[in-house]
Amino acid sequence: MIRNTLFLLLWETCVISFQPLPSPGRVDRLAIAVKLSSSGSFSPPTNPPTEVTKNDENEKTYKGDVFNANTRQLLGIKDAAEEKEKWKLRLQLLKPITWAPLTLVTMAGAAASGNYHWIWNPWNPADQRVLLGMEDALKGLVVVLLAGPFSVGFAQTINDWYDREIDAINEPHRPIPSGAITKEEVFQQLRFLLLGGLSLAIGLDEWAMHDFPSITAIALWGYFVSYIYSAPPLKLKQNGWTGALAIGTSYVSLPWWCGQATFGDLDSPIDWFLPLFFGLAPIGAAIVNDFKSVEGDEAFGLQSIPILIGTDAAKYLAAAVPDLIQLIVAVYLYSIGEVFTAGSIVAFLFPQLYFQFNLLFPDPLENDVKYMALTQPFMFLSILATALCIGHHT
Repeated sequence: MIRNTLFLLLWETCVISFQPLPSPGRVDRLAIAVKLSSSGSFSPPTNPPTEVTKNDENEKTYKGDVFNANTRQLLGIKDAAEEKEKWKLRLQLLKPITWAPLTLVTMAGAAASGNYHWIWNPWNPADQRVLLGMEDALKGLVVVLLAGPFSVGFAQTINDWYDREIDAINEPHRPIPSGAITKEEVFQQLRFLLLGGLSLAIGLDEWAMHDFPSITAIALWGYFVSYIYSAPPLKLKQNGWTGALAIGTSYVSLPWWCGQATFGDLDSPIDWFLPLFFGLAPIGAAIVNDFKSVEGDEAFGLQSIPILIGTDAAKYLAAAVPDLIQLIVAVYLYSIGEVFTAGSIVAFLFPQLYFQFNLLFPDPLENDVKYMALTQPFMFLSILATALCIGHHT
């Protein structure tokens, strides 16, 4: 009973973490581009009507949504309440909703080390290393803070800064385009997140007694990728391929390495290759996320993958990339004698294939949210199974 409950809790966490959230009243970017090009000045188009219920302005909710406006602000997602309290505005810039996937992958990295100690090991009740387990739990909390609020928070804040002109059209009520938070306050936050994150990384290296500060090096690389993803002249997000690769390494490879380095060493080629290989899988998710904005991206000159190769080819690529990655990992694990884990990954593939044929291929634009919500938890289970296997492989 307890094991079933834990599985259901993990499943719900995966679904919430990877589900793209709907955005009622989203401004159509193509309509904006047409208005700009025809008139030479900006006149915001009227948002499409959205069914809203509300008790007051800050408690409004959109039909079918699970978050009210206040909760949306604290999570950093669209259609949030308009608040003036600075701590809420700063938290909104950090977009806490984006921390969960990295937290899960960081946990997978800790599992891959093979050195994480449970406070109480449910698989071995005789294991009573409570103090060691408490220390590892505290380490885990620190590395999650580094990967989530400090690293992803930095990436989200700097992305909002360099997207402020587009947000002034699409989301004018966000903290930066609305003027609720100043340029100096944004850069204060960026400095705090950068220096605070590096301090945590240095502390973790000392705690782990590393000869080479691997966690600090990983953190520095993560901050660098976050900068070049959003900022000119490179601005990797302008191209679908470079943007997807940057997201993949930031959301899979780097947190995995960070979690593993906190509890062990990255002293084997496979310790580097597997997270990097799994980091290619988010290319599929990035493609699916881009279908809904193809016309707007074309108008703004953004080269998303559906624009570069066509939407029909893109939907098949969105399925093929994560499928092949998981299949190749399963073959590798089978080759080293880890038959059970290899079989588990293949089993996790079947529901993904089912949803690809029944949701993604027939209508990727209409079914994008449902497809992502139903398939991404299985992708994470493949990552977690692989990490646990590598951590205990002899």
